[in-house]
Parts: sequence; structure tokens; C-alpha cells
Amino acid sequence: QGQFVESGGGLVQPGGSLRLSCTASGSIFRNYFMGWYRQAPGKQRELVAGIMSGDHTQYADSVKGRFTISRDNRKNPLYLQMNSLKPEDTAVYYCNVLDQRLVHNYWGQGTQVTVSS
Repeated sequence: QGQFVESGGGLVQPGGSLRLSCTASGSIFRNYFMGWYRQAPGKQRELVAGIMSGDHTQYADSVKGRFTISRDNRKNPLYLQMNSLKPEDTAVYYCNVLDQRLVHNYWGQGTQVTVSS
């Protein structure tokens, strides 16, 4: 088992951009499909972006066209480029595996993203 370390969050004005990064030890990135999740205050954690075999990507409707998930050739780290940020994007962002049977093993501390003027 391993754990992910997220970074890159912060305070940004509406319309701004942030780039989140996620690193992990070991071979976990090579062995599993990966995603970015977020949890806003008072809400359930939700999956916002996923990257699968052949670097096929999927996005939640709320972030489609604004967020981009990617990884380098060695698959580590994992990135989330967030553009045109909105106040409703405010949340703690986590990276984790997409396999819901395993996700509970790997939650890290997350990184706080706050979108506010």
C-alpha cells in the first residue's frame, strides 16, 4: 500500500488557474488508473477527472472544458490543470486510484483550493 501526496492548491480569484500535482512512492501509478477527486464543505467527495489506458481521459460535467488531467511519460507525477476557476470549485482536492474497491487504501491529505475574490 502507498499514499499519495497532493500539492499546488491555494487561493485564486474567479477565472484564475491552478495546477495540482500528485506524487506517490512505488509503482502505484503504473499499476492503476488514476483520478482526481474533490470534497467541498458539507458535500460528498466526488470524482472530477480520470485517466486510463492509452491516456484516455474522462471528466465530470461540471469541469469539462476547464480541467485537464495528465501525467508524464513515467506516469508520475499526476497533474490537474484547472482553468477558468469558479467559486463552486472550492474544495479539498485528492488524487487516488479509480478502482473503488481499492480507493480507501490510498487517501492522502489533499490540497485545498479556494476560489474567491
